[in-house]
Amino acid sequence: RIKRCRNYYEILGVERDASEEDLKKAYRKLALKFHPDKNRAPGATDAFKAIGNAFAVLSNPEKRLRYDEFGSDQEHVSTGQARHYNYYTEFEADITPEEIFNVFFGGHFPTGNIHMFSNVARDAHYYPRRHRNERVWTQEQEEEENRPQNSYSAFIQLMPVFIIIVVSVITQLMATNPPYSLFYKSSIGHVISRETENLQVPYYVDKNFEKNYQGAELQELEKTVEKDYIDYIQTSCWKEKQQKSDLSNLAKLYRDERLKQKAESLKLEHCEKLSSLIGMHKGG
Repeated sequence: RIKRCRNYYEILGVERDASEEDLKKAYRKLALKFHPDKNRAPGATDAFKAIGNAFAVLSNPEKRLRYDEFGSDQEHVSTGQARHYNYYTEFEADITPEEIFNVFFGGHFPTGNIHMFSNVARDAHYYPRRHRNERVWTQEQEEEENRPQNSYSAFIQLMPVFIIIVVSVITQLMATNPPYSLFYKSSIGHVISRETENLQVPYYVDKNFEKNYQGAELQELEKTVEKDYIDYIQTSCWKEKQQKSDLSNLAKLYRDERLKQKAESLKLEHCEKLSSLIGMHKGG
């Protein structure tokens, strides 16, 4: 089915107005199905590569816009061998299919066997030597003709970056250090440990903290500390639950007892801290 597809949307099985979440769901489902470590069927490697390339292009707003304008509904180019297909080489991703897979699943694939694909290997695999040489010559000729213009364009494009760097440096020079940190930071002098009076949340301050914060000011600051800490714990709890859920889903999908045990044994430490904080807050 994938080899017969004429565009990236057909490869992922989504509509042209598919959202980012739709693309992720489609990629997650297909990548798990066609990963070479689990799918030994002929053509699974090519299909996995096509799926990764389609997602990498369509999930990038700039590349997707360019692809919609110039790259859709192109004919596949066959080299005459059954397994050799050109999946829109003008719109290839800058990241390998395996790297995309590891981004989604944290690099923890059950078997651990890695099949890496590179752009160089892909070109050598799908292009006859004559076509490849012609393409290189044409590219060099265009670069020679457009070099002055490209240099000026590059300078204009880099101007915003220079401005951002200058503004960032000036801001850092003018900014003062925050009065506290949730973690030990010797670089800015936050090495003295304290706890908030209400929820006993730990935080760190510098040696001049007690001179500057007393009474009502200290109470207001500690409210801010507790709010920041709760936000951090909530985010960490969500990540723990997501990791456990992903492991459970992979264990069910591949019927992997090792992954199942790992998911069941995974502790939700930050979720437990969050429950404890909520209990203390209600008790207070």
